[in-house]
Amino acid sequence: MLVSAKEMLEKAKAGHYAVGQFNINNLEWTKAILQTAEELKSPVILGVSEGAGKYMCGFKTVVGMVNGMLEGLGITVPVALHLDHGTYEGAYKCIEAGFSSIMFDGSHYPIEENIAKTRELVAVCREKGLSLEAEVGAIGGEEDGVIGGGEVADPNECKMVADLGVTMLAAGIGNIHGKYPANWKGLRFDTLAAISEKVGEMPLVLHGGTGIPADMIKKAISLGVSKINVNTECQLAFAAATRKYIEAGKDLEGKGFDPRKLLAPGAEAIKETVREKIALFGSANKA
Repeated sequence: MLVSAKEMLEKAKAGHYAVGQFNINNLEWTKAILQTAEELKSPVILGVSEGAGKYMCGFKTVVGMVNGMLEGLGITVPVALHLDHGTYEGAYKCIEAGFSSIMFDGSHYPIEENIAKTRELVAVCREKGLSLEAEVGAIGGEEDGVIGGGEVADPNECKMVADLGVTMLAAGIGNIHGKYPANWKGLRFDTLAAISEKVGEMPLVLHGGTGIPADMIKKAISLGVSKINVNTECQLAFAAATRKYIEAGKDLEGKGFDPRKLLAPGAEAIKETVREKIALFGSANKA
């Protein structure tokens, strides 16, 4: 059954590793991620953006699919189902649908309003045993049509939000969603260290994990990052494998057009990407 991300992230923070949040887009995606987490005995967080939730016919459909899969695949590792970059309204919809973890992204509100709304959701999530992620300083890049330039969070504002009792905190440290541009200046470790010092034991979240060099990822983990979000990298791997299959004419051989065959190389590519990330994050055998 689904669990809150609280315990897995507290263990990760104490053990100096990170748990991956891999965003899901359909059945193949979800199955590939769950099978890989089980194979490597790693805890895992399935991320669902509001756009992906809508694409998959609503949050209840997603909950039904994931719960069915946990049973059908015999998954034994801890799995959290997490709303990614949720709006205030979206957060309540996911709580009602049966998600085990919520992200409320109030980073675009003035800090007072972000605090007020986050405080309210802390109380609701605590009562229901769900984990809650808050955000300070917008993450750059494009996320469901919202484009941000990669703000750097104010460590004092981070402490104000952390003190509300959230489970984990996403703070902008120059990271962006999607592919990183050639002129990207890298992560702001000075800011990350200052935030870490202010929030103490609070697990920190790194959004936009695709394309950040491995040494930067490891340094971020050493400075208190306990959850790293990956989405674009799995999409690119899936697309490349699917393109290769079709360009090789495999869909024209025998029953190669069967979607189960057509999508299999893409699913394998997702598994390979997730394996690499779990190895990099250090979460294998931590379930």
